[in-house]
Amino acid sequence: MPFIPHTDADIAEMLGVIGVTEIEQLFDEIPPELRCSSLVGVPSGMSEFEITQDMQQRAAKDAGGLNFIGAGAYEHHIPAAVWQITTRGEYYTAYTPYQAEASQGTLQIIYEFQSMMTALTAMDVSNASLYDGASALAEAVLMAVRANRKSKSQRILLPRSVHPAYRATTEAIVKNQGIELVEIPIDPQNGRIDSAALENYAGEDFAALVIPQPNFFGVLEEVDQLTDWASKHGALSIAVVNPLTLALINPPGEWGAHGVDIVCGDGQPLGAPLSSGGPYYGLLCCRQAHVRQMPGRIVGRTTDADNKQGFVLTLQAREQHIRRSKATSNICTNQGLVVTASTVYMSLMGPTGLRAVASHCYHNAHQLADLLQRSGFKLRYQGDYFHEFVLQLDQPAPPVLQRMAEQGIWGGYALEQDDPDLEGAIMVCVTETKQAEDLMRYVEVLQRSL
Repeated sequence: MPFIPHTDADIAEMLGVIGVTEIEQLFDEIPPELRCSSLVGVPSGMSEFEITQDMQQRAAKDAGGLNFIGAGAYEHHIPAAVWQITTRGEYYTAYTPYQAEASQGTLQIIYEFQSMMTALTAMDVSNASLYDGASALAEAVLMAVRANRKSKSQRILLPRSVHPAYRATTEAIVKNQGIELVEIPIDPQNGRIDSAALENYAGEDFAALVIPQPNFFGVLEEVDQLTDWASKHGALSIAVVNPLTLALINPPGEWGAHGVDIVCGDGQPLGAPLSSGGPYYGLLCCRQAHVRQMPGRIVGRTTDADNKQGFVLTLQAREQHIRRSKATSNICTNQGLVVTASTVYMSLMGPTGLRAVASHCYHNAHQLADLLQRSGFKLRYQGDYFHEFVLQLDQPAPPVLQRMAEQGIWGGYALEQDDPDLEGAIMVCVTETKQAEDLMRYVEVLQRSL
């Protein structure tokens, strides 16, 4: 808190009214062995001046380089109007809309966001958002287990082509709930889900199959076949998407014969800057048939007694609103400010603008990949990709990336930090923010850094 107004006399007076002599007595029901005596690794407090100076120094480390790193956090041009509007006081300080009569603006923003998400994904329903893309996948897995009443296994097919942070987060959230995540390997040639390995599970009971598009390596999966495979074998399908790509490629609601059941992902590409790791937000959409299993909140449009349009919370499945045993989730806070920015961003860009951004990303990435291959470099995977691809070096990647950074190029993401079998593999991301000369400079700096 920026300012705590209570004096020692105020605190003593409040404790006297309660009937205790010190604050610690308020927590005497907690057993001593469960109390933390000290916070190891947490530094002592700093003054306002010191913390401002420290944050400025940290922010300066993120400035000054050409960024070719993606891996789930993407640099896009954000029109100046987006955050000028988003940080207006009426948006910036808005809180959870528990009282509809006092929160019509916030509720309408969320309603518009939900409408845009369903349009992008070609799904029936969107919720008000979740924490981030990784926890959104975990929520989608829990939702699929509840929704697939034909499955008794609580087993989920989770490919290695899903972001490793998403897989780790999902494992952490669901592992103590009796849910088993069964890993599917990737094809080492094309970087996609290994279809032969998937076929080994045909006939077994699984609640859902997770399908990333594009996958963690930037490769485009064969989503139509995967969605139909899941449907054929009685499993629900969960799409993990980058929402910006859906302006250009087929949306998950149209994959296969009938579309997927659940869609999740991170909304960061839609108007959120690379601000040292966040905040971002998770998106979650589904078919109408599964809406009762959706966690979080859904805002709906209605009319009041005077037949005037109004917005209300039409689904509130959190434990704050209903019995804990009936809640679908207790961690699905709406990341309202970033959702507001995304809504403004999508409104300003429109379908044509979003499509143009996605197209520039796709063509820039392929142009850089072509330049690299003509210069003698090789791509690790042969599958088609969107705006990320994996470059294979014949030496460890981290030292090369360090030398590139010293020359003002953040050259990509070293995949060997997640998987030792991917030594020398660099995942390179190119967005619409890069010009032709930036691509040429990347190649030149990489050659000098080997």
